[in-house]
Amino acid sequence: MRSWASGASIFTQPEERMGIKKLAVFSIAVSVLVYLLLVIPSLTARSPPSTVLRPAKERPYPVSFAYLISLSKGDVDQVKRMLGALYHPGNHYLLHLDSEASEAEHAELVTFVSVHPVFREVGNIWIVQKSNLVTYRGPTMLANTLHAMAMLLKACEWEWFVNLSAADYPLITQDDLIYAFSELPRGLNFIQHSSQLGWKRNKRGKPIIMDPGLYSRNKSEIIWLPKQRSQPTAFKLFTGSAWTVVSRAFAEYCIIGWDNLPRTLLLYYTNFISSPEGYFQTVACNSMQFRNSTVNHDLHYITWDNPPKQHPQMLGMKDFRRMIISSAPFARKFRKDDPVLGRIDREILKRSSESFAYGGWCAGSGGGACFGDDWRKNVGVMKPGPGGRRLKALLGRITSVGSLRSRQCR
Repeated sequence: MRSWASGASIFTQPEERMGIKKLAVFSIAVSVLVYLLLVIPSLTARSPPSTVLRPAKERPYPVSFAYLISLSKGDVDQVKRMLGALYHPGNHYLLHLDSEASEAEHAELVTFVSVHPVFREVGNIWIVQKSNLVTYRGPTMLANTLHAMAMLLKACEWEWFVNLSAADYPLITQDDLIYAFSELPRGLNFIQHSSQLGWKRNKRGKPIIMDPGLYSRNKSEIIWLPKQRSQPTAFKLFTGSAWTVVSRAFAEYCIIGWDNLPRTLLLYYTNFISSPEGYFQTVACNSMQFRNSTVNHDLHYITWDNPPKQHPQMLGMKDFRRMIISSAPFARKFRKDDPVLGRIDREILKRSSESFAYGGWCAGSGGGACFGDDWRKNVGVMKPGPGGRRLKALLGRITSVGSLRSRQCR
Protein backbone atom coordinates (compact mmCIF):
# COMPACT_ATOMS: atom_id res chain seq x y z
CA MET A 1 0.00 0.00 0.00
CA ARG A 2 1.37 3.45 -0.88
CA SER A 3 2.14 5.68 2.09
CA TRP A 4 0.84 9.24 1.80
CA ALA A 5 3.42 10.32 4.40
CA SER A 6 6.41 9.56 2.18
CA GLY A 7 9.27 12.01 2.17
CA ALA A 8 8.79 12.83 -1.52
CA SER A 9 5.43 14.46 -0.85
CA ILE A 10 7.04 17.18 1.31
CA PHE A 11 8.53 18.90 -1.74
CA THR A 12 5.48 18.93 -4.02
CA GLN A 13 3.94 22.08 -5.45
CA PRO A 14 0.81 23.60 -3.75
CA GLU A 15 -1.50 22.29 -6.48
CA GLU A 16 -0.03 18.83 -6.13
CA ARG A 17 -0.30 18.96 -2.34
CA MET A 18 -3.97 19.95 -2.64
CA GLY A 19 -4.57 17.00 -4.98
CA ILE A 20 -2.82 14.65 -2.58
CA LYS A 21 -4.92 15.99 0.31
CA LYS A 22 -8.13 15.38 -1.63
CA LEU A 23 -7.00 11.91 -2.62
CA ALA A 24 -6.01 11.12 0.98
CA VAL A 25 -9.41 12.27 2.26
CA PHE A 26 -11.11 10.19 -0.43
CA SER A 27 -9.00 7.14 0.52
CA ILE A 28 -9.91 7.53 4.18
CA ALA A 29 -13.61 7.81 3.32
CA VAL A 30 -13.44 4.67 1.17
CA SER A 31 -11.60 2.80 3.94
CA VAL A 32 -14.27 3.75 6.48
CA LEU A 33 -17.01 2.61 4.09
CA VAL A 34 -15.30 -0.73 3.47
CA TYR A 35 -14.89 -1.21 7.23
CA LEU A 36 -18.58 -0.58 7.82
CA LEU A 37 -19.53 -3.03 5.08
CA LEU A 38 -17.14 -5.81 6.05
CA VAL A 39 -16.45 -5.58 9.76
CA ILE A 40 -19.94 -4.67 10.90
CA PRO A 41 -22.26 -7.20 9.21
CA SER A 42 -25.83 -6.31 8.49
CA LEU A 43 -28.64 -7.83 10.47
CA THR A 44 -31.26 -9.45 8.30
CA ALA A 45 -34.66 -10.74 9.25
CA ARG A 46 -37.06 -12.90 7.32
CA SER A 47 -40.11 -11.14 8.74
CA PRO A 48 -41.41 -7.96 7.03
CA PRO A 49 -39.74 -4.76 8.28
CA SER A 50 -43.08 -3.35 9.38
CA THR A 51 -43.39 -6.06 12.03
CA VAL A 52 -40.09 -5.27 13.76
CA LEU A 53 -40.31 -2.97 16.77
CA ARG A 54 -37.02 -1.69 18.16
CA PRO A 55 -36.63 -2.04 21.94
CA ALA A 56 -37.61 1.07 23.84
CA LYS A 57 -34.83 3.36 25.04
CA GLU A 58 -36.07 3.06 28.62
CA ARG A 59 -35.38 -0.57 29.31
CA PRO A 60 -37.88 -2.12 31.72
CA TYR A 61 -35.60 -4.92 32.99
CA PRO A 62 -32.36 -4.61 34.96
CA VAL A 63 -30.35 -6.75 32.54
CA SER A 64 -30.87 -8.23 29.11
CA PHE A 65 -29.48 -11.29 27.33
CA ALA A 66 -28.72 -11.74 23.64
CA TYR A 67 -29.08 -15.35 22.49
CA LEU A 68 -27.59 -17.09 19.49
CA ILE A 69 -29.50 -20.32 18.86
CA SER A 70 -27.80 -22.49 16.24
CA LEU A 71 -29.88 -24.99 14.28
CA SER A 72 -28.91 -27.72 11.86
CA LYS A 73 -30.97 -29.72 9.40
CA GLY A 74 -33.94 -31.32 11.18
CA ASP A 75 -33.87 -29.01 14.24
CA VAL A 76 -36.77 -26.65 13.49
CA ASP A 77 -39.38 -28.45 15.61
CA GLN A 78 -36.92 -28.69 18.48
CA VAL A 79 -36.25 -24.94 18.39
CA LYS A 80 -39.96 -24.12 18.28
CA ARG A 81 -40.29 -25.84 21.63
CA MET A 82 -37.11 -24.22 22.90
CA LEU A 83 -38.35 -20.72 22.07
CA GLY A 84 -41.46 -21.32 24.15
CA ALA A 85 -39.25 -22.23 27.09
CA LEU A 86 -36.64 -19.51 26.55
CA TYR A 87 -38.59 -16.50 25.30
CA HIS A 88 -38.84 -13.20 27.17
CA PRO A 89 -39.67 -9.73 25.78
CA GLY A 90 -36.70 -8.22 27.60
CA ASN A 91 -34.18 -10.41 25.76
CA HIS A 92 -33.06 -10.72 22.14
CA TYR A 93 -32.83 -13.83 19.97
CA LEU A 94 -30.90 -14.55 16.80
CA LEU A 95 -31.63 -17.85 15.06
CA HIS A 96 -29.16 -19.35 12.62
CA LEU A 97 -30.23 -22.33 10.53
CA ASP A 98 -27.30 -24.02 8.81
CA SER A 99 -27.26 -23.50 5.05
CA GLU A 100 -27.34 -27.30 4.62
CA ALA A 101 -30.99 -27.24 5.75
CA SER A 102 -33.62 -27.26 3.02
CA GLU A 103 -35.50 -24.23 1.77
CA ALA A 104 -38.64 -25.76 3.24
CA GLU A 105 -37.06 -25.80 6.70
CA HIS A 106 -35.95 -22.19 6.36
CA ALA A 107 -39.45 -21.19 5.25
CA GLU A 108 -41.02 -23.10 8.14
CA LEU A 109 -38.84 -21.30 10.68
CA VAL A 110 -39.55 -17.90 9.14
CA THR A 111 -43.28 -18.54 9.10
CA PHE A 112 -43.30 -19.69 12.71
CA VAL A 113 -41.57 -16.52 13.92
CA SER A 114 -43.36 -14.06 11.66
CA VAL A 115 -46.93 -15.23 12.30
CA HIS A 116 -46.67 -15.74 16.05
CA PRO A 117 -48.57 -12.77 17.54
CA VAL A 118 -46.17 -12.10 20.43
CA PHE A 119 -42.99 -12.58 18.41
CA ARG A 120 -44.36 -10.38 15.65
CA GLU A 121 -45.45 -7.59 17.96
CA VAL A 122 -42.41 -7.45 20.24
CA GLY A 123 -39.99 -7.88 17.35
CA ASN A 124 -37.00 -9.22 19.29
CA ILE A 125 -36.39 -12.42 17.30
CA TRP A 126 -34.27 -12.31 14.16
CA ILE A 127 -33.31 -14.99 11.68
CA VAL A 128 -30.04 -14.88 9.75
CA GLN A 129 -31.18 -14.61 6.16
CA LYS A 130 -27.90 -15.53 4.49
CA SER A 131 -27.04 -18.68 6.39
CA ASN A 132 -23.51 -19.90 6.99
CA LEU A 133 -22.23 -23.39 6.28
CA VAL A 134 -21.14 -24.84 9.62
CA THR A 135 -18.81 -27.83 9.80
CA TYR A 136 -18.70 -30.01 12.89
CA ARG A 137 -15.44 -29.37 14.81
CA GLY A 138 -14.36 -26.80 12.21
CA PRO A 139 -13.66 -23.06 12.59
CA THR A 140 -16.88 -22.24 10.73
CA MET A 141 -18.66 -22.81 14.08
CA LEU A 142 -16.50 -20.08 15.62
CA ALA A 143 -17.00 -17.79 12.62
CA ASN A 144 -20.75 -18.20 12.96
CA THR A 145 -20.63 -17.24 16.66
CA LEU A 146 -18.54 -14.14 15.95
CA HIS A 147 -20.93 -13.22 13.13
CA ALA A 148 -23.86 -13.45 15.54
CA MET A 149 -22.05 -11.32 18.13
CA ALA A 150 -21.47 -8.61 15.54
CA MET A 151 -25.09 -8.65 14.41
CA LEU A 152 -26.48 -8.45 17.93
CA LEU A 153 -24.03 -5.71 18.95
CA LYS A 154 -25.36 -3.66 16.07
CA ALA A 155 -29.04 -4.48 16.55
CA CYS A 156 -29.81 -3.98 20.24
CA GLU A 157 -28.68 -3.28 23.78
CA TRP A 158 -27.83 -6.17 26.10
CA GLU A 159 -25.45 -7.13 28.91
CA TRP A 160 -24.57 -10.77 28.16
CA PHE A 161 -24.33 -12.93 25.05
CA VAL A 162 -25.35 -16.59 25.31
CA ASN A 163 -24.69 -19.22 22.63
CA LEU A 164 -26.94 -22.26 22.57
CA SER A 165 -27.76 -25.07 20.17
CA ALA A 166 -31.04 -26.80 19.42
CA ALA A 167 -29.96 -29.59 21.80
CA ASP A 168 -29.89 -27.21 24.81
CA TYR A 169 -32.80 -26.44 27.13
CA PRO A 170 -33.31 -23.99 30.02
CA LEU A 171 -33.60 -25.27 33.59
CA ILE A 172 -35.01 -21.99 34.94
CA THR A 173 -37.35 -19.27 33.71
CA GLN A 174 -36.02 -16.09 32.15
CA ASP A 175 -37.37 -14.09 35.10
CA ASP A 176 -35.15 -16.32 37.26
CA LEU A 177 -32.16 -15.64 35.01
CA ILE A 178 -32.66 -11.86 34.94
CA TYR A 179 -33.21 -11.76 38.71
CA ALA A 180 -30.06 -13.79 39.47
CA PHE A 181 -27.84 -11.70 37.19
CA SER A 182 -29.30 -8.31 38.09
CA GLU A 183 -26.80 -7.55 40.87
CA LEU A 184 -23.68 -8.96 39.20
CA PRO A 185 -20.90 -6.76 37.76
CA ARG A 186 -21.70 -6.36 34.06
CA GLY A 187 -18.17 -7.23 32.95
CA LEU A 188 -18.08 -10.84 34.16
CA ASN A 189 -17.47 -13.55 31.55
CA PHE A 190 -18.60 -17.11 32.25
CA ILE A 191 -16.04 -19.13 30.32
CA GLN A 192 -15.04 -22.57 31.57
CA HIS A 193 -11.29 -22.78 30.97
CA SER A 194 -7.99 -24.45 31.86
CA SER A 195 -4.39 -24.34 30.66
CA GLN A 196 -4.02 -28.02 31.56
CA LEU A 197 -4.60 -29.34 28.06
CA GLY A 198 -4.16 -33.03 28.92
CA TRP A 199 -5.08 -35.26 25.98
CA LYS A 200 -6.08 -32.17 23.98
CA ARG A 201 -2.41 -31.13 23.72
CA ASN A 202 -1.74 -33.86 21.16
CA LYS A 203 -5.27 -34.38 19.78
CA ARG A 204 -6.22 -30.71 19.40
CA GLY A 205 -3.17 -28.51 19.84
CA LYS A 206 -0.77 -30.19 17.40
CA PRO A 207 -2.90 -31.28 14.39
CA ILE A 208 -3.45 -28.84 11.53
CA ILE A 209 -6.80 -29.04 9.79
CA MET A 210 -8.60 -27.33 6.92
CA ASP A 211 -12.34 -26.68 7.02
CA PRO A 212 -13.88 -26.98 3.51
CA GLY A 213 -16.79 -24.90 4.78
CA LEU A 214 -14.54 -21.83 4.48
CA TYR A 215 -14.42 -22.10 0.69
CA SER A 216 -17.00 -24.66 -0.45
CA ARG A 217 -20.78 -24.48 -0.83
CA ASN A 218 -21.12 -28.15 0.07
CA LYS A 219 -20.60 -29.57 3.55
CA SER A 220 -17.86 -32.15 3.99
CA GLU A 221 -15.56 -33.46 6.69
CA ILE A 222 -12.59 -31.42 7.85
CA ILE A 223 -9.29 -32.17 6.12
CA TRP A 224 -6.36 -33.35 8.24
CA LEU A 225 -2.98 -32.08 7.04
CA PRO A 226 0.06 -34.36 7.47
CA LYS A 227 2.30 -31.83 9.23
CA GLN A 228 1.84 -31.01 12.93
CA ARG A 229 2.72 -27.81 14.77
CA SER A 230 4.55 -27.07 18.00
CA GLN A 231 2.99 -25.31 20.95
CA PRO A 232 2.83 -21.51 20.62
CA THR A 233 5.26 -19.32 22.55
CA ALA A 234 3.70 -15.92 21.78
CA PHE A 235 0.64 -16.74 23.89
CA LYS A 236 -0.60 -19.43 26.24
CA LEU A 237 -3.23 -21.93 25.09
CA PHE A 238 -6.38 -22.50 27.12
CA THR A 239 -9.19 -24.95 26.52
CA GLY A 240 -12.69 -25.47 27.89
CA SER A 241 -16.37 -25.51 27.04
CA ALA A 242 -17.73 -24.20 23.75
CA TRP A 243 -20.77 -22.85 25.63
CA THR A 244 -20.24 -19.44 27.19
CA VAL A 245 -22.03 -16.43 28.66
CA VAL A 246 -19.88 -13.40 27.84
CA SER A 247 -20.23 -9.69 28.53
CA ARG A 248 -20.96 -7.07 25.92
CA ALA A 249 -17.53 -5.51 26.53
CA PHE A 250 -15.77 -8.81 25.81
CA ALA A 251 -17.91 -9.39 22.70
CA GLU A 252 -16.96 -5.92 21.42
CA TYR A 253 -13.30 -6.70 22.08
CA CYS A 254 -13.54 -9.93 20.05
CA ILE A 255 -15.26 -8.18 17.13
CA ILE A 256 -13.53 -4.78 16.98
CA GLY A 257 -10.57 -5.47 19.30
CA TRP A 258 -8.49 -2.38 19.98
CA ASP A 259 -5.34 -4.50 20.04
CA ASN A 260 -4.42 -7.29 17.65
CA LEU A 261 -4.84 -10.27 19.99
CA PRO A 262 -8.37 -11.32 18.89
CA ARG A 263 -7.39 -11.24 15.20
CA THR A 264 -4.07 -13.01 15.76
CA LEU A 265 -5.77 -15.80 17.66
CA LEU A 266 -8.59 -16.04 15.12
CA LEU A 267 -6.01 -16.71 12.41
CA TYR A 268 -4.29 -19.28 14.62
CA TYR A 269 -7.56 -21.10 15.40
CA THR A 270 -8.60 -21.22 11.74
CA ASN A 271 -6.62 -24.48 11.42
CA PHE A 272 -7.39 -25.74 14.94
CA ILE A 273 -9.80 -28.62 15.52
CA SER A 274 -12.84 -27.69 17.66
CA SER A 275 -11.76 -24.05 17.83
CA PRO A 276 -14.86 -22.93 19.82
CA GLU A 277 -13.43 -24.91 22.74
CA GLY A 278 -10.33 -22.75 22.88
CA TYR A 279 -10.68 -19.40 21.13
CA PHE A 280 -12.62 -17.40 23.73
CA GLN A 281 -10.67 -19.02 26.57
CA THR A 282 -7.34 -18.10 25.01
CA VAL A 283 -8.43 -14.57 24.09
CA ALA A 284 -9.72 -13.81 27.59
CA CYS A 285 -6.80 -15.32 29.49
CA ASN A 286 -4.13 -13.69 27.33
CA SER A 287 -5.75 -10.25 27.59
CA MET A 288 -4.63 -8.11 30.51
CA GLN A 289 -8.01 -6.37 30.46
CA PHE A 290 -10.22 -9.47 30.55
CA ARG A 291 -8.24 -12.18 32.31
CA ASN A 292 -9.52 -11.02 35.70
CA SER A 293 -13.12 -10.96 34.46
CA THR A 294 -13.35 -14.71 33.81
CA VAL A 295 -15.59 -16.97 35.89
CA ASN A 296 -14.55 -20.60 35.46
CA HIS A 297 -18.02 -22.01 34.76
CA ASP A 298 -20.08 -22.45 31.58
CA LEU A 299 -23.47 -22.33 33.40
CA HIS A 300 -24.45 -25.65 31.83
CA TYR A 301 -25.24 -29.06 33.23
CA ILE A 302 -23.48 -31.57 30.98
CA THR A 303 -22.51 -35.20 31.52
CA TRP A 304 -19.53 -36.43 29.54
CA ASP A 305 -18.23 -39.75 28.32
CA ASN A 306 -15.39 -40.82 30.57
CA PRO A 307 -12.72 -40.95 29.40
CA PRO A 308 -11.90 -38.66 27.63
CA LYS A 309 -14.69 -36.08 28.06
CA GLN A 310 -14.94 -35.47 24.35
CA HIS A 311 -18.65 -36.06 23.66
CA PRO A 312 -21.58 -35.07 25.89
CA GLN A 313 -24.00 -37.83 26.81
CA MET A 314 -27.73 -37.57 26.15
CA LEU A 315 -29.72 -36.49 29.21
CA GLY A 316 -32.90 -38.20 30.34
CA MET A 317 -35.19 -38.81 33.28
CA LYS A 318 -32.36 -40.31 35.33
CA ASP A 319 -30.58 -36.95 35.22
CA PHE A 320 -33.53 -34.77 36.32
CA ARG A 321 -32.64 -34.49 40.01
CA ARG A 322 -28.94 -33.87 39.33
CA MET A 323 -29.83 -31.14 36.84
CA ILE A 324 -31.85 -29.28 39.46
CA ILE A 325 -29.22 -29.73 42.18
CA SER A 326 -26.56 -28.31 39.85
CA SER A 327 -28.40 -24.92 39.90
CA ALA A 328 -27.21 -24.36 36.31
CA PRO A 329 -29.54 -22.30 34.11
CA PHE A 330 -29.03 -24.51 31.03
CA ALA A 331 -28.45 -28.17 30.24
CA ARG A 332 -27.46 -30.23 27.24
CA LYS A 333 -27.68 -32.55 25.34
CA PHE A 334 -31.32 -33.58 24.84
CA ARG A 335 -32.98 -35.72 22.23
CA LYS A 336 -35.95 -34.24 20.46
CA ASP A 337 -39.12 -34.65 22.57
CA ASP A 338 -37.37 -36.63 25.28
CA PRO A 339 -39.83 -37.20 28.18
CA VAL A 340 -37.54 -35.30 30.57
CA LEU A 341 -38.25 -32.11 28.61
CA GLY A 342 -41.94 -32.51 29.44
CA ARG A 343 -41.06 -32.85 33.11
CA ILE A 344 -38.89 -29.72 32.99
CA ASP A 345 -41.78 -27.87 31.32
CA ARG A 346 -44.32 -28.96 33.92
CA GLU A 347 -42.34 -28.84 37.15
CA ILE A 348 -39.83 -26.05 36.56
CA LEU A 349 -40.98 -23.77 33.74
CA LYS A 350 -44.73 -24.13 34.46
CA ARG A 351 -45.58 -24.25 30.77
CA SER A 352 -47.70 -26.35 28.47
CA SER A 353 -46.87 -27.21 24.89
CA GLU A 354 -48.71 -24.08 23.73
CA SER A 355 -47.56 -21.56 26.33
CA PHE A 356 -44.40 -19.75 27.39
CA ALA A 357 -42.35 -20.42 30.51
CA TYR A 358 -43.93 -18.74 33.53
CA GLY A 359 -43.02 -15.08 34.04
CA GLY A 360 -44.38 -11.80 35.29
CA TRP A 361 -44.60 -10.42 31.76
CA CYS A 362 -47.31 -12.85 30.67
CA ALA A 363 -48.88 -14.50 33.72
CA GLY A 364 -52.59 -14.02 34.19
CA SER A 365 -54.07 -12.62 37.38
CA GLY A 366 -54.71 -16.13 38.60
CA GLY A 367 -51.14 -17.26 37.95
CA GLY A 368 -52.26 -19.56 35.14
CA ALA A 369 -50.60 -20.51 31.88
CA CYS A 370 -48.38 -17.91 30.26
CA PHE A 371 -49.64 -17.08 26.76
CA GLY A 372 -48.45 -13.46 26.53
CA ASP A 373 -51.76 -12.02 25.34
CA ASP A 374 -51.46 -9.01 27.67
CA TRP A 375 -47.70 -8.66 27.66
CA ARG A 376 -47.84 -4.86 27.19
CA LYS A 377 -49.63 -4.42 30.52
CA ASN A 378 -47.01 -6.44 32.37
CA VAL A 379 -43.75 -5.21 30.83
CA GLY A 380 -41.19 -4.86 33.60
CA VAL A 381 -43.02 -7.17 36.00
CA MET A 382 -40.88 -10.05 37.24
CA LYS A 383 -41.86 -13.16 39.19
CA PRO A 384 -38.70 -15.14 39.90
CA GLY A 385 -39.08 -18.45 41.69
CA PRO A 386 -36.96 -21.19 43.26
CA GLY A 387 -34.81 -21.46 40.13
CA GLY A 388 -33.76 -17.84 40.49
CA ARG A 389 -32.75 -18.38 44.11
CA ARG A 390 -30.76 -21.50 43.23
CA LEU A 391 -28.93 -19.72 40.43
CA LYS A 392 -28.26 -16.65 42.57
CA ALA A 393 -26.68 -18.88 45.22
CA LEU A 394 -24.53 -20.59 42.56
CA LEU A 395 -23.41 -17.24 41.14
CA GLY A 396 -22.58 -16.05 44.63
CA ARG A 397 -20.31 -19.04 45.16
CA ILE A 398 -18.46 -18.97 41.85
CA THR A 399 -18.02 -15.18 41.78
CA SER A 400 -16.84 -14.83 45.38
CA VAL A 401 -13.40 -13.29 45.65
CA GLY A 402 -11.77 -16.50 46.88
CA SER A 403 -13.29 -18.74 44.23
CA LEU A 404 -12.86 -16.21 41.44
CA ARG A 405 -9.17 -15.44 41.92
CA SER A 406 -8.10 -19.00 42.65
CA ARG A 407 -9.62 -20.37 39.43
CA GLN A 408 -8.92 -17.61 36.91
CA CYS A 409 -6.75 -18.40 33.89
CA ARG A 410 -4.68 -21.14 35.50
